[in-house]
Amino acid sequence: MKIAVQLYSIRDGINSGEDMLEALGKVKALGYDGVEFAGYFGLSAETLRARLDELGLKCVGSHLGLDDYKPENLEKTYEFAKTLGTPQIGVGGAAHDTVEECEATGSVLGAAEKVLAERGMNVYYHNHSGEFTPLEDGRTATDIIKGYCHLQIDTYWSFHAGMDNYKLITENKDRIVSIHLKDGVDGTPCALGEGQNNIPEVIRAVKDCGIDWVVVENDDPVPDGISDIGRSIKYLKSII
Repeated sequence: MKIAVQLYSIRDGINSGEDMLEALGKVKALGYDGVEFAGYFGLSAETLRARLDELGLKCVGSHLGLDDYKPENLEKTYEFAKTLGTPQIGVGGAAHDTVEECEATGSVLGAAEKVLAERGMNVYYHNHSGEFTPLEDGRTATDIIKGYCHLQIDTYWSFHAGMDNYKLITENKDRIVSIHLKDGVDGTPCALGEGQNNIPEVIRAVKDCGIDWVVVENDDPVPDGISDIGRSIKYLKSII
């Protein structure tokens, strides 16, 4: 099991491409093995890949917009991701409030997945809490979307929605590309080990399923992104 960080967690310190390149160095210094992008801040894929290689970091994914997976944009999306060296790319959420919205979202991602799977790359959907609320036909958004593409389970939002994370992960292991490790209190995210989520149970599921990557994320880091993800990785390494 290797540890990455979703760079959205340190967005408070990234306002330019230069900031991004510096931030990657800080992430490596904290002990992370990889990163997941949420924006490239105007940098080319070649520049980012060179910095990742220099630091010994792996790109384990990117959260992009749904439009990036539509046929007219897919080749550009793929080529950027290929240069970064990531085995998968995804979305951090998309329309999912009705069955029709879920099927529309799933159709875009599923069509992209069919194309990219032939090139060795998966497409994934990242959940929040709402994807576990039963829809008008009794299914959830997760139930529907996983029929089209892979999943990235955000384990705080699934926990907040009342899901049993061990069961959720083990029952869907063949559809999961990575796990987002997140903690929180009553719907407000926090650093790992400082909230209500059962992180050790998530780690047990990850190990039992042989999932390669966990991705640390905090939507609302305190007092700043770098110190927050520093506390998270320190806690995480103490329990694995």
